[in-house]
Amino acid sequence: MTEEKIGNVFDDGRIESIAEFQSPETLYQDLISRVRKYHPSDNISMIEKAYRIAYEAHKNQVRKSGEPYIIHPLCVAIILADLELDKETLVAGLLHDVVEDTIMTEEEITKEFGSDVALLVDGVTKLQQLQLSGGTQAHSGDTDRMEMQAENLRKMFLAMAKDIRVIMIKLADRLHNMRTLKHMPPEKQQRIARETMDIYAPIADRLGISKVKVELDDLSLKYLEPEVYYDLVEKIALQKSAREKYIQSIVNEVSEHIRNAGIEAKIDGRVKHFFSIYKKMKNQNKTLDQIYDLFAVRIIVDNLRDCYAALGVIHEMYKPIPGRFKDYIAMPKENMYQSLHTTLIGSLGQPFEIQIRTYDMHKAAEYGIAAHWKYKEASDGKKVEGQEEEKLAWLRQILEWQKSDNREFMQLLKSDLDLFSDNVYCFTPTGDVKNLPAGSTPIDFAYAIHSAVGNRMIGARVNGRLVTIDYKIENGDRIEILTSQNSKGPSRDWLNIVRSPQAKSKINQWFKKELKEDNIVKGRELIQGYCKAKSINLSQILKPSYMEYVMRKYGFRDWDSVLAAVGHGGLKEGQIVNKMQEIYEHEHRRALSDEEVLSSVANNAQARKMKPKSSSGIIVHGLDDVAVRFSKCCSPVPGDDIIGFVTRGRGVSIHRTDCVNIINLSEIERARLLDADWQTTNKSADGEKYFSEIKIFANNRNGLLADVSRALTEKNLDIISMNTRTSKQGIATMIVTFEISSRDELQRIIDKVRTIESVIDIERTTG
Repeated sequence: MTEEKIGNVFDDGRIESIAEFQSPETLYQDLISRVRKYHPSDNISMIEKAYRIAYEAHKNQVRKSGEPYIIHPLCVAIILADLELDKETLVAGLLHDVVEDTIMTEEEITKEFGSDVALLVDGVTKLQQLQLSGGTQAHSGDTDRMEMQAENLRKMFLAMAKDIRVIMIKLADRLHNMRTLKHMPPEKQQRIARETMDIYAPIADRLGISKVKVELDDLSLKYLEPEVYYDLVEKIALQKSAREKYIQSIVNEVSEHIRNAGIEAKIDGRVKHFFSIYKKMKNQNKTLDQIYDLFAVRIIVDNLRDCYAALGVIHEMYKPIPGRFKDYIAMPKENMYQSLHTTLIGSLGQPFEIQIRTYDMHKAAEYGIAAHWKYKEASDGKKVEGQEEEKLAWLRQILEWQKSDNREFMQLLKSDLDLFSDNVYCFTPTGDVKNLPAGSTPIDFAYAIHSAVGNRMIGARVNGRLVTIDYKIENGDRIEILTSQNSKGPSRDWLNIVRSPQAKSKINQWFKKELKEDNIVKGRELIQGYCKAKSINLSQILKPSYMEYVMRKYGFRDWDSVLAAVGHGGLKEGQIVNKMQEIYEHEHRRALSDEEVLSSVANNAQARKMKPKSSSGIIVHGLDDVAVRFSKCCSPVPGDDIIGFVTRGRGVSIHRTDCVNIINLSEIERARLLDADWQTTNKSADGEKYFSEIKIFANNRNGLLADVSRALTEKNLDIISMNTRTSKQGIATMIVTFEISSRDELQRIIDKVRTIESVIDIERTTG
């Protein structure tokens, strides 16, 4: 089956796809016509200017398909226009690649379009650099990779918190990339599709933007499970005419009865989208013929009263299937989705679903949080924005999880994104509704009320009767939590019982805070036990300098916090011990004896007599006319914070202050450190060059080395050496040595390399 045929199998309300290979000017006129359908003003000068700048910026670039690159930002802007977003968002959509791919700067965007647009473009540019591949699927053996993914996801959600429109532009960008993914190699298709299904489709779902979510799901399925996808498409298409005829007969029947009841309504029918059907088949272990609710009829009415009136008419017409009615109007989903869902048996015995909602509910279901930035006119003609802060409650929750360690953050995030679709609704004794993941217990309910209620919980009543704490909450349950001031707090066993990410997070926070002393003791015991099992001398690796390195690496203020983290499971004892042992072995391979140290210090006079190198540009405080050399272990360049180290007979070696070899010096060796600074005017301004070395981490692929070499060559660099190795996990590590004149130049080089496809991270060598 061709892709052209697939597009006509059913109408799922998705954003209209743009035909490929249209001219930029045709697409631009299409964009303007869409904007004018909903924009209250005829002034499109800002959009016009953004298009012309983007056109010039990208005029020499082409996409993998061979079409001009400007087609991509135009299609992104068209998707945003279909969501009826504001002018600033459309402009940022047109410009979202200009900072990363061209010479235009953030300052120039601010000058031309204002700080609002510049903030959006900067946010999207930073998201482009994040490597989210594999989503939340990190394996236990890939600790460093998981840490990197967790940090990148944190950055993404922080960018969303600054302005949610950043992620809407990114969703539009991802949607167009998915539509044109066929032009990419199979390995990249799989990676991008997995990332889309794990991260971006759930975020679109969380924001309530079903128009985007549905298509991202289907396109991801197409590349992740192509055989399943095309088989599903073929089977649905084969019976297309029969299904359309059946759906139309239901629509006609429903329309007649609704009209006779005096209810004004718009009624249509559709086959559910592919991924929804596939998920039902997989979860229920059924074939396509065994999935009974393939069809959905949608009834859209004017007001809330008509929703329930229409429901009454429908239940008189058809027999409802028990347990298949859901009132999302009285109890909305977490993304504020509202609708009545009921599954019925048709006149021919074929089950089908009916959804009933108002026009406002339908708009919210299609556009979600995007409706927050839709153009609305106030009495004075200025744009005003509706308040839909409830839709961002989940994002605030994720920001709270930033306090968790990376492993816990990833688990909470995955749990939150995965469990969204299956919820139960229950009530407090006063009638307030609580929305919890399916399978939740009274403990989840208690923490949903307040962390203090959960921490003091001793039992619960459900519908007036006492239940065990592992009772599974059902829809409509009325729950009362029993608390006591004498409660000793939550049990660790609760972590195996609770279902909601919020409850798990709050329980873990309690243990970290309330049981810190116990965790310190437990952490110390775990480290001692690990050392004993591995025959490691603990006393020789528990040096202050080693402990300082570990605290700085993992972001702890003191050693007790490290022990507590090990005690509650946030860090593994093996991580800590192995790192300290590694530092110890590294230090003792190159350490001087005490006598050599004292001798070296005593011979400083000899160093002072050496003739200084005039090209060094270094001032060593406390010594005059001293010979200096730049250490190869960290390769300092002008602009770096530096320090001097007195060597044996070779003057002073200059290191960066963050050099591992400096950090790990013993107390005696630290006596040989001297303050050093770059001269205010140094030779770098006259073309002096300095060795520098960077380490590039990337997902290995064909052409990677060539792309990196090309990027460095374009910067007119003199490359001294380049070494590459690839791990069993497919991660390439490239160590590149070259000559530069300053730290600013080095940063520009790093920024350039970071934009190369597959590059995960870049760091300077530090010893």
